[in-house]
Amino acid sequence: MHSRIPPQSEQEPAMSGADDANGLDDEFAAVDEDAFAAVVDGARRRAVRDGDRQIDTAHLLHSLLERDAEVRAAFGDGARIARLLGYLVQRSIGYGLRWQSAVEGSAPGSPTVTRAADGTGGQPGECFSPLAAVAMAHTRARATRRGAAGTHGLDLLAELVADPRARAVEVLGRAGVDARELLERVGERVRDASRASAAFECAPGGDLAR
Repeated sequence: MHSRIPPQSEQEPAMSGADDANGLDDEFAAVDEDAFAAVVDGARRRAVRDGDRQIDTAHLLHSLLERDAEVRAAFGDGARIARLLGYLVQRSIGYGLRWQSAVEGSAPGSPTVTRAADGTGGQPGECFSPLAAVAMAHTRARATRRGAAGTHGLDLLAELVADPRARAVEVLGRAGVDARELLERVGERVRDASRASAAFECAPGGDLAR
């Protein structure tokens, strides 16, 4: 495996602590954004597989659980996660069938999924549901307010379960997971992570000090 850190020449001055910290921030941000993009891509593939025109909060939750160990840890119980994944997998053959012709968060009897300008229903997975789009926007805003280098899975999880109309919340209820309690646990984990990160600072000369 090749090193990701390029060798320094003898004439090249060592990086200052501030520059080194900025470089790490940039790297972490790239990793976070790559992971975030992978979650979205996974949700899109699920929408296409299920024949759903819109990527909804349940698609995003499913993809998060599959790809983010930190998110799975927030649920705490392996059996609970297995039960939740079981419900998510069943959406294409069970209760989720009624979702295919409705907009997430809409009231019963409201208009179905918006059709494209040419009169067709559009391609599966081509856009986000209104609730999923709001969750995505709020996820980035949440990370920005916290001063994080990039978005994290816990940020997205918190936004997916914040609206009681979300399909992610409905699936959680079917699996016996209380969305409010989960939201509280996520908040605690994020605060703990933020405090741990703030406990380290860069000392003169680039050494990390507690």
